[in-house]
Amino acid sequence: MNALPVQRASQIPPAPTGLPPWLVEDLWSDQAVGILGGEPKCCKSFLALDLAVSVASGAPCLRRFAVHRPGPVLLFPAEDSLSVVRSRLEWVCTLAQVSFETLPVEVITAPVLRLDLPLDRQRLTQTVQELQPRLLILDPMIRLHRVDENDASQIGGLLSYLRQLQRQFQLAVLLVHHARKDGHPTRPGQALRGSSELHGWGDSNLYLRRRAAQLILTTEHRGAASQDQIPLQLTQSGSAWTLSLVEPSTPPAQNTLPALERVRQALAQLTQPASVQQLRRLCGIRTATLCSCLTQLSQQGLVNRDSKGYQLKLPFQPEPLSPSRPIDPPGNGNGKCSSSDQPLYSSGG
Repeated sequence: MNALPVQRASQIPPAPTGLPPWLVEDLWSDQAVGILGGEPKCCKSFLALDLAVSVASGAPCLRRFAVHRPGPVLLFPAEDSLSVVRSRLEWVCTLAQVSFETLPVEVITAPVLRLDLPLDRQRLTQTVQELQPRLLILDPMIRLHRVDENDASQIGGLLSYLRQLQRQFQLAVLLVHHARKDGHPTRPGQALRGSSELHGWGDSNLYLRRRAAQLILTTEHRGAASQDQIPLQLTQSGSAWTLSLVEPSTPPAQNTLPALERVRQALAQLTQPASVQQLRRLCGIRTATLCSCLTQLSQQGLVNRDSKGYQLKLPFQPEPLSPSRPIDPPGNGNGKCSSSDQPLYSSGG
């Protein structure tokens, strides 16, 4: 019996200089096997096809994640019709601004592929050898075998074959797989349906989950940092549906102007007198602060007040105080509006 081949570690050829560790940056490691998992109807196939277009064309996945080693893609869509697959790929190409006609994505059109059958394994191996794809996508796993997914020995044999394929042809393998409904709330990998062998097998894993109406993507890598809480959405452009990143909303800029200047600017924008309640909504300040500002502006001769409310004088220049006509300020000097102001605003402020 022949012994197993061995080689001293120091004599193993190093990786080529400058070879990036990523196939798709932050999403899929170079030559990695793994799972794209999630509950049904979580857009797993949409993400798989986006990855296919990106790797085949070199365009960033989801218009954000750079592709480091573009190359041909081999795809077996076991559930969707070929016409649907074509349409979705074409939509992604349009969004990514790449040519669909020259896209090197080869689709296996066989109606059935069973990776637990020796003949089908042989046919897939021969196809990979002929096409030399950079990425192999199999979608979904449930349609690729007839073994017991909960039996580690049975599912382990299927995963071992895919690992052997990856090592023999130096390609990445992405296996789309379902997660249990209402699965593990904190570790999405633990929610994958079937044996825990599936979770442990992956070098790079992607998980899609729904939280209310929001899709959340989580990444998990054997040799790199993982990411969580990446928001995605399925968007429609014309007749096309594509998966895209949700851009973080920009928080509204806070008004940092002093309260007195905010009140003056609000009054300058008005063409008729405004009540305290209206000014409070415009300025976004407390009633007591507003009344204090109105008092100061009145004392400076910048504001007129009548039964309809407050209005800025034009031109905006302070007027000299007349001894014969005392100022009737809007407040009593302690930050509270006087009783005569009460009809002009709501007491609930």
